[in-house]
Amino acid sequence: MSAKKWLDKDVELDWVKGQTFSVIGYGIQGSAQAKSMKDSGLNVLLGLRSDGKSWKSALEDGHNVVSISEATKRADVIHILIPDMEQAEIYKKEIAPYLEKDKALSFSHGAAIHWNWITPPKDVDVIMVAPKGPGQLVRELYQNSFGTPSLVAVHQDYTNKAWERVLAMAKAIGSTKPGVIQTTFKEEVETDWFGEQADLCGGSQRLIISAFETLVEAGYQPEVAYFECLHELKLIVDLIQKYGITGMYRRVSETARYGGLTRGARVIDGDSKVKMKNILDEIKSGRFAEEWQNAYTKDSKASFSKFMDEVENHQIEVVGREIRKMMWPDSIEK
Repeated sequence: MSAKKWLDKDVELDWVKGQTFSVIGYGIQGSAQAKSMKDSGLNVLLGLRSDGKSWKSALEDGHNVVSISEATKRADVIHILIPDMEQAEIYKKEIAPYLEKDKALSFSHGAAIHWNWITPPKDVDVIMVAPKGPGQLVRELYQNSFGTPSLVAVHQDYTNKAWERVLAMAKAIGSTKPGVIQTTFKEEVETDWFGEQADLCGGSQRLIISAFETLVEAGYQPEVAYFECLHELKLIVDLIQKYGITGMYRRVSETARYGGLTRGARVIDGDSKVKMKNILDEIKSGRFAEEWQNAYTKDSKASFSKFMDEVENHQIEVVGREIRKMMWPDSIEK
């Protein structure tokens, strides 16, 4: 059975234009979604901490900015886009006391609801619109009259208008142009975290570094190894994203095609898949959520700073910084 999908023609915005959408947080995702919703004609209010860096930035971008508690009082939909690990405390102190019947709590990631870090009252809607791309891309595609696909979910439909609300938000950020797909909070969280750990961030990082080390330890120049193991990866991923895996193989050399098809399974083999299943089990059971919550509570910066230091000081990063200056001299790395 295929997933339920909606396109631009399936969703109306007019009925929600009289409602107030309070966006809580103005980071990369928050700024992109707030700007796009405003440009789509929605009544957008920014709820921010007065001592935060984003308050001035949001004002300069032309938004109406108030405190988080005031934004909650005035909103029909409270769209929470602050980091996962900060949501529970902010909700408890500045949202829950002002959350009235028939309002909606909205998210772009389901962790706080799925893991019960936030327990909403029964008389509000709980919804999610999760763009499948970083905030910068969400905004750029919107400005180019297109959009980033999103996953949408309804965890609680008290008003019987929850689906209309979440689909309107998806349309307002441009997501219904490529299409939105129905999911659940549980599915979004578990697949999102698994992809980040096993493939997109964790898996690809270790694959790149291991391949780089193999070449350098065999006596090849680090600069050449960098190009072969890291730089050119984007070219292949772009082909996969646009044409699929088969389409990628059809667009590389015959040597690359044969070598990849016959050797790839020797690198990522059955043992790797077993380890991926173990990672997924840790996520589904809640063990990773508990580990991450405890690590963040103990010391949010130290929880991963030692791992970041190891990567930043690795030879591939030292060499890479110099090579990237060759190609993008005006860029400033952070």
